[in-house]
Amino acid sequence: MGIVVTLDVMLARRKMKSRELAEIVGITEQNISLLKSGKVKGIRFETLEKICETLDCQPGDILTFEV
Repeated sequence: MGIVVTLDVMLARRKMKSRELAEIVGITEQNISLLKSGKVKGIRFETLEKICETLDCQPGDILTFEV
């Protein structure tokens, strides 16, 4: 199965909308949507850092590995 993105879960826990996260992080809402759906091939560490900083979480809270 590979890497699973659970960004939607963390957004719900933080009661934050995708649009709000996109504005703070500085990426488009469409890119947040693609990330949430797992349809991206990669993510810049800088972007991941900003997401984690904004959501007060660790990368492992939004990215998991499943066999």
